[in-house]
Amino acid sequence: MDTQNKNIIEHLTDWITWPRIIFALTLTFFLTSILFPFYWMVSSSFKTRAEIAGREPVYIPGALRLDAYKELFDPIHPSYQDFITNILNTIKISIPTALIAVILATFGAYAIARLRFRGKSFMLNGILMVYLFPGVLLIIPLFAMLAQIGERIGFDVQDNLGVLIFTYLAQTLPVALYMLTNYFRTIPDEIEQAGLIDGCSRLEVIWRITLPLAIPALVSVSIYTFMIAWNEFLYALVFLNDHSMFTMPIKINTIFNDPSPRPNVVMAASTIMTIPVVTLFLALERFLEEGLTAGGVKG
Repeated sequence: MDTQNKNIIEHLTDWITWPRIIFALTLTFFLTSILFPFYWMVSSSFKTRAEIAGREPVYIPGALRLDAYKELFDPIHPSYQDFITNILNTIKISIPTALIAVILATFGAYAIARLRFRGKSFMLNGILMVYLFPGVLLIIPLFAMLAQIGERIGFDVQDNLGVLIFTYLAQTLPVALYMLTNYFRTIPDEIEQAGLIDGCSRLEVIWRITLPLAIPALVSVSIYTFMIAWNEFLYALVFLNDHSMFTMPIKINTIFNDPSPRPNVVMAASTIMTIPVVTLFLALERFLEEGLTAGGVKG
């Protein structure tokens, strides 16, 4: 038995080296830095105000209290927030934004990657430069432009989810175009040429050959644009005034700035807002990794 223990100790001694110790410590540090804030947010949604505001931090709530979630979803609660309406508003904006951005970016990126025309490189670089400007610089021009169009056509810019989707496209289309262009360039042109020789039209080649091969990139761009619209705060704050039209980030900010502070409700709403994106990311992680690395390395 002593010999066996000695062998185990010797094996562990040989296996534990300084590089492995440093790697384990570094990995532990980064995992803690990433996971602990998420845990603190979720656990705080079950805490009382006293547990959150106390001098000594409470890492584990005394009980799984659902008071904060009842305030968000239970109409009987005296401080009912009707958070389900804010969730639906966010979904109504995020999904169309992702779909429209992917559809438009697909045709635009394919044209840049495959077709030959003057100024193609300048066009792609110009599109990317638009994305480099802070979003706050585009709010006033976009608002003024849409307000003038609304006066002529006859629609209201304020409290209009369709207008908000259009403003989100101004933020998501440039990066979607750039990502898809890089990925389409990694697809061998010979495959498409073979399809054209077989009698397929250009649209049939895109539908039957290019798009199936570009599924990882399409998924990556869809999730990326979806997350931008899902988490966007500044444009929604400017274009939405009616409480019934608020998206989740605006609603959370409203609860946070309420005269009677309720940090547990803020944490509960933040948890509800975060979980769908995290779940979507984990479920489609394989496509994300393949789409981002292929477009970034080979493009």
